[in-house]
Amino acid sequence: MTFLPIGLNVTGKRILIIGGGKVGLHKATILHRFVSEAVVISPKFNEGFDELPFARIQKEYEPADLDGAFLVYICTENEALNRQIKHDAEARNILASVCDNPEICDFISPAIYKEGNLTVSVLSNATDVRQSIAIRNNIRDNIDLLKNRK
Repeated sequence: MTFLPIGLNVTGKRILIIGGGKVGLHKATILHRFVSEAVVISPKFNEGFDELPFARIQKEYEPADLDGAFLVYICTENEALNRQIKHDAEARNILASVCDNPEICDFISPAIYKEGNLTVSVLSNATDVRQSIAIRNNIRDNIDLLKNRK
C-alpha cells in the first residue's frame, strides 16, 4: 500500500462518519480540529458526541446516506457492514476510510500535530502507527522547545 500525503480542501464539503462508538468518536474528535461541520450516522452514540458540533442522525446505515458525501469515515463495529459501506462509497466515487482496516481504505489518517495554521502529519502507510505517533510527539515537543526559547 502506498498513501499519498496531501492536504484536502474540505471547506463546504459533506463529511460523513458512520458509526457512533469508540472509534467513531475518536475520528470525530480528530476531525473537529479541522472542521466544524460533519454528519455522524449511527443507531446509538457513545458519550462524548454531544460535545462536538456535528449533526447526529440516529438510525441504521442505508446506502442513500452517502448521497452528496465528499469523504466518509466508516467506523462501525461490524466488519461486514464496514465492507458494504466501503463498496457503496466506491460505487459513488466517494473517498472512504475504513477505520482499523487500511487494506481497503482510500485514505488513512496520519498522526497529526496542529497549532494555528501549522499542521504536521506523520504517515507510516498504516504499518507502524505507534512509531508515527512517537515521531509526531517528538516534533510537537521540539516545536514547543523552539517557542519557549523566543
